[in-house]
Amino acid sequence: MPSNCETLRLILGDQLSLQMSSLEGCLKTKDVIFMCEVGEEATYVKHHKKKIAFLFSAMRHFAEELKADNYTVRYTHFNDPDNAGTFTKELKRAVDELKPQKLVVTAPGEYRVQKMMEQWEHQLGIPVEIFEDTRFYTELDWFDDWIAGYKAPRMENFYQAMRKEHNILMDGGKPVGGQWNYDQENRKPPKDGLKIPSPTTFKPDEITQVVIDLVADNFADHFGDLEPFGFAVTRAQALEVLEVFIEERLKNFGTYQDAMIQGEPWMYHSHISFYLNCGLLLPKECIQAAEKAYYDGEAPLNAVEGFIRQILGWREYVRGIYWHKMPEYAHENYLDAQNKLPWFFWTGETDLNCLKQCITETKQHAYAHHIQRLMVLGNFLLLIGVHPDDVNEWYLIVYADAYEWVEMPNVTGMILHADGGLLGSKPYAAGGNYIHKMSDYCADCKYSVTQKTGEGACPFNYLYWDFIARNEPKLKNNHRMGMMFRTYGKMDDEKKQAIRQSAKVFIESLDIEK
Repeated sequence: MPSNCETLRLILGDQLSLQMSSLEGCLKTKDVIFMCEVGEEATYVKHHKKKIAFLFSAMRHFAEELKADNYTVRYTHFNDPDNAGTFTKELKRAVDELKPQKLVVTAPGEYRVQKMMEQWEHQLGIPVEIFEDTRFYTELDWFDDWIAGYKAPRMENFYQAMRKEHNILMDGGKPVGGQWNYDQENRKPPKDGLKIPSPTTFKPDEITQVVIDLVADNFADHFGDLEPFGFAVTRAQALEVLEVFIEERLKNFGTYQDAMIQGEPWMYHSHISFYLNCGLLLPKECIQAAEKAYYDGEAPLNAVEGFIRQILGWREYVRGIYWHKMPEYAHENYLDAQNKLPWFFWTGETDLNCLKQCITETKQHAYAHHIQRLMVLGNFLLLIGVHPDDVNEWYLIVYADAYEWVEMPNVTGMILHADGGLLGSKPYAAGGNYIHKMSDYCADCKYSVTQKTGEGACPFNYLYWDFIARNEPKLKNNHRMGMMFRTYGKMDDEKKQAIRQSAKVFIESLDIEK
């Protein structure tokens, strides 16, 4: 360690990139890079075991990369005897020992950490400089200015503005192909005979195996399976995941991105959100790789546009919404949902095969693709009226790519419509027929997707209409839901009573008291 540390530069566990703004201008002979594994971050919710192992291993590998590049690194391991257990206490210890002139950090992804950082100058007694996270396309001030121009902002408007601003898939001032969005071509159900490539995985090296053992010893009561473990934990490995996706999956990603097949959790998806969200991959290089595949004739436009829209459109947009609306956004509950999370969301033990498949795969892999998260798991929790706090906590715990800035808008806004329509223009509610169309789950289910009410009926069928009925006062004027309310209004009283009774019996049967 330098005897006269000029600047202490903190790197968080989701900032594992040499491109971080906190590393700009670093004097390798005088500055110290500080990283720490703290119990506070691993347990403020009981994160999936695989998520903790992934991030600890990726952090340790990144620290080694920094050292190899002649940076001076101070690294606190989780089981170091002197580890104080929190960011603030560990920083205080480092400041007392190294006596830096100032602390530099890139702005965090989560509001609670931002509030913590704002106290550090007073608590540590040195200047603290918080730099913007430049990994994103969108500066937060730019987003605030953009959204101020819309009474009812929509991601599609934002996405088009971003395409123009950054000249992505553009032909002069117009979109390549003549239209902005090819979502209508990206909703094909699965068909027989699809050859789905295996996911790109890596055998744990010595560093990762040490971390796996540490997690097994210290987080045994957390959700999820720890092994087998195959995540990329270095930038080189993450780049390989991206490269293989572009070569093997991208051409089919668009067409089947909404499809679900039992025993095929990975489908044609990219599996890069883990690495994008922790810094091992950068958004621009992912978009550039996909754009190049289109221009080289290696992938069709519907696939490339759909992939780019998820990163340039949706990912940037939800981040903007999160920071624009926090902290109030964390307390939104427009539909006044009050039920607790069913216990089987922690075990996968349910007769509803679609839920069993998605929860079991989440437990195994700390992953499920976006339609499983939205239209199976999220749809069910929306229909039965689970409180947003419970749902947000579950999604934050179980997925290895989940950080509050990306998880909360997707749950509160997209899944639960708890923000009253800020993020999505209507609730993403659906009956059993949608799941039947987009998957093969229903064939092995105890319940009949064609039966609408009563014992043996698919619960999604009557829960959907019960959701429509009980939320009519708040949703009946939604212009995208008029047909649903007209359909419900035409039902006779006997049918409505059967729906109410079936929903009541089912919800009361759920084990939600544990």
